[in-house]
Formats: sequence, C-alpha cells, structure tokens
Amino acid sequence: MQSNQQERRISGEELLNLPHRTLSANADLAEYTSETAQGQILKEVKSHHTGKTERYELVTWKIDDPENPKNWSKAYKWWCTMCVAFTCFVVAFNSGVITADIEGPAKEFGVSREVGFLAITLFVVGFGVGPMVFAPLSEIIGRRPIYASTLLIAVIFTIPDAVAKNTATLLVCRAIDGIAFSAPMTLVGGTLADLWKNEERGVPMAAFSAAPFVGPAVGPLCGGFIADNLGWRWLYWIQLILSGVSWVLITFTVPETYTPSLLAKRAEKLRKETGDDKYVTEEDLDKRPFSERLTVFLLRPFQLLFCEAIVFFISLYMSVLYGLLYMFFVAYPIVYQEGKGYSASITGLMFIPLALGVIASACCAPFVNNHYVKLVQKYNGKPPAEVRLYPMMISCWFIPIGLFIFAWTSYPRLHWIGPAIGGFPVGFGFIFLYNAANNYLVDSYVDQAASALAAKTFIRSFWGAGVVLFTEQMYHRLGYEWASSLLGFIGLGCCLIPYVFFFKGAAIRKHSKYAYGGDDAENQNEKGQAKEVAGDAE
Repeated sequence: MQSNQQERRISGEELLNLPHRTLSANADLAEYTSETAQGQILKEVKSHHTGKTERYELVTWKIDDPENPKNWSKAYKWWCTMCVAFTCFVVAFNSGVITADIEGPAKEFGVSREVGFLAITLFVVGFGVGPMVFAPLSEIIGRRPIYASTLLIAVIFTIPDAVAKNTATLLVCRAIDGIAFSAPMTLVGGTLADLWKNEERGVPMAAFSAAPFVGPAVGPLCGGFIADNLGWRWLYWIQLILSGVSWVLITFTVPETYTPSLLAKRAEKLRKETGDDKYVTEEDLDKRPFSERLTVFLLRPFQLLFCEAIVFFISLYMSVLYGLLYMFFVAYPIVYQEGKGYSASITGLMFIPLALGVIASACCAPFVNNHYVKLVQKYNGKPPAEVRLYPMMISCWFIPIGLFIFAWTSYPRLHWIGPAIGGFPVGFGFIFLYNAANNYLVDSYVDQAASALAAKTFIRSFWGAGVVLFTEQMYHRLGYEWASSLLGFIGLGCCLIPYVFFFKGAAIRKHSKYAYGGDDAENQNEKGQAKEVAGDAE
C-alpha cells in the first residue's frame, strides 16, 4: 500500500453505503475510504488459475480530487441536496395527499371506503417491497440510473390514476407508483453521504430528515383545498406535476455520486487508455458469487428481523410510529370532518402543528449531532452503540404525550385547537426517534446494517399500509377519545424499548451472530469506522 495514502474518517451513513453485500466478507474497502497522491493503491492477489501472485492497482480518489463529489463546490452540492430532498418531500407528499378525499373516487366507482383506502395501502406496501430490489441494484449500477428510471416510471403511471375509469386501474397504478417511488426514498440518505464530508453534513442531513415527515403533513393540507375546489382527480394531477419536476431535476442536473460506481468507470477508462488490465476496483477482484449475493440481499434482512432482538424490537417501534403517521391521515378527518363538521380544506390546516413539530426537531438535529461528537471524544473515539439511544430515550415520551392530548381534546364540543396542538409533540418526536433508531442499527450491525435497515423498512411499510384499513372502524367502535388513547398507551409501552437496549444492548450483541459488541467497536474504529448521525432513507 502506498505510503502517501490518507485514510479518511467515515461516518455511519458512508459505511452503510459501502458495497458490503456485493463484495466478499474479506474484501478490503480501503479503496473507497482512502485518498492517494497517484489515485491508486497497490494490491497483490494470488491467482487461483496460475498460483502466482498478481499485482493490481486499485483505483481510488486522488487527494483533493475534483471528481470526488465531496470536493465539488458547496453551491453545487447544495443544489444536489435540495434536488434529492425535494424528491423525498414529493414522494412523501404523494403518499398522503389523496387522504383529503377518499370518498370522491369511492362514490364515483361505486366501492366502499375500505376499498378507497387501498389506494393508500398499496402505495405504502410498495415502500416496503421496492427497497429490497433497488438498494442492492444501486450497489451494482449506481444511484443515477435508479433515480432516473424509477421516477420516470412513477410519473408515467400517475397519469392513469388521474384519468382512471375504474377502481382496478387506480389501485394497480398506485401499487406501481409506490414501488417506483420507494427507490428515491431509499437512495437519498446515501446521496447526501456521498456529497458531504462529516463536518459539513449536519445541516444538509437535517434538511433531508425533515422531508419525509413534512411531506405527509403538507399533503392533506394542500389536498383538502384541491379536493374541495377542483375535485379528487386533481389530487393526482398535482402529484404528476410535482413528480415530473422532480424527475427533470434529478435526471438532468444531479450526476452520479456513488464512489464505487465512479471509481469503476475511472478504472475502465484507465484500462482503455493504457491497454493495461492492472487498473481495477475491489469489485473486479473480490465480488461475492451471485448465489451468495442473492442470499444476502433477499434472505439476510429476514434472518436479522426474526433472529435478532435488537432489529426486531427497533423495527417494531418504528412500525408503530409509521403506522401512527398514517392513522393520523384517517383520524384527523374523523375528528374534524365527522365530529365537528369541518370541510376537507379546513381539516387540512389542522396538520400544520404536526409539520411545525417536524421542522422544529429538524432544527435541533445539528445540536444532537454535536452532542454525539462530544460523546465520541469522551469515549476516545470508541463510543458504544448505546450512546445513540440518548435522543430516543428523551424523545420517545413526546409521542404518547401528543396522542393523549389529541385523544382527550377530540370531543366534538371542545375547541378545535386541542387535537391540533397534540400533533406538535408527535411531529417533534418523529425525527429524533427515526434517526436514533437508524444510527443504533448501523452502529450495532456495521456491515450488516444495510440488511438490518431493509428489514426495518419492510415490516414498517407493511404495518403502515395495513393500519389505514381498520383505523376508521377502530375510532367508531372505541370512540374518538379511547381510540387515540389506545395508540397513546402503545406508544407509552414502546418507550421501554430504548431503555432496555441502553442497559442490555451490549450483552445482547455479545450473543449475536451478526452484531458487533464490546471490543468489536474498537475494531470498527481502527478501520476508520467511527460513526456520525445518519438520516432515515425511506
């Protein structure tokens, strides 16, 4: 290895997006985390065919390489950040905007409201299915082709939604849209890790973190005015407009940012220019067999979900939160339209405190990041994974507090502001909980983190998709107050999860086949794998 090599401290988000699942377990990832004066790292490999040692030059970034996305101008990096964050917002917006008028298509097509809710359910199911394919595919072909192709498919299949003549067309196209839109949600966090250095990433990651939660709050708000004045079909036309703008921005202004893909292209270019096959990347030398990759991509998430207590219970908690978000899409119209007789547009305004709570927590995210940096120093650069749980241990209480406020101020005779205010602490708690959960999984599982997050996304999406189908019945059977209180008690019970793992997480990891624990944290740090706050993708 060359003496003028600089090892770069990488964050948990960067670590998560290295091709662990594509390369063998023994692959050396220094190529993707180092910079050298010449742009190559010498590697000697014993040939299986000849038995002789072959010398290769692993292509890496040069020091201060202008083609490295982290060295692009700040203005351009911010442009790319805003483009992908806007895309994330649009996808989240699209998931919730149609809740403003479920009754419209149900009446027009002569189906029940439960069938109408399937337009939400199938869309969210796609959020769980899509990442199982698009995340590993992006490791092979890069991010840009996935962004461009999936967003184009989503835009195309939004058109039949807007002009649908029957329920079947609407539901099939919503399912396709959900799968296609899941790709950008999966890749956005990785794109920001590609662009920003550790010390620069706090504010951009905060902007990204807010987008998936502001979108669902703004969706019903805008959707209410659109539905009341233009009809339910315009709920899909607005999706087409926003999604089309997003596709143009991503496709034509945001280049490839994924380091393994960029270095692979550079190696190919060097081979053509020099006629020398010694210029390679780690993927050319140490890729897993296809059958093994397939197992890791498709089976490992479920192995982690059902065999790892940390993954199972963190996923369970995130599923409860995700389901709560979609339950609100149904609960707000019940409380305000059914209970108080408000219009869809006025009901949409009640989501504003929820959105403000999300924005407020996003503004606090850099302070959480700074606190973690101090903890890294306190532990001499080797903090245990459990320190990631501090934000979760504090913010978990905001969820039940908001739900109990929402519950016991939802009497039709009481002032409208009560349930609306209940949305603020719920929104405030969301980002802290999601980011802390993601970071804890990344720090606990390291090179298995991508599979752990895939498991969480899969089960979370299926639960979020299912809850909208019974929320209305639950509120009618239990009453407004006790239905919301039931959610509050579930949220209260989930508050135990971060505390249990804070005290017992290290002991659990010691008995795990996949997780890191104890001295493994030291080994991770020696490899340059000290972690930083990682945002939620989905």
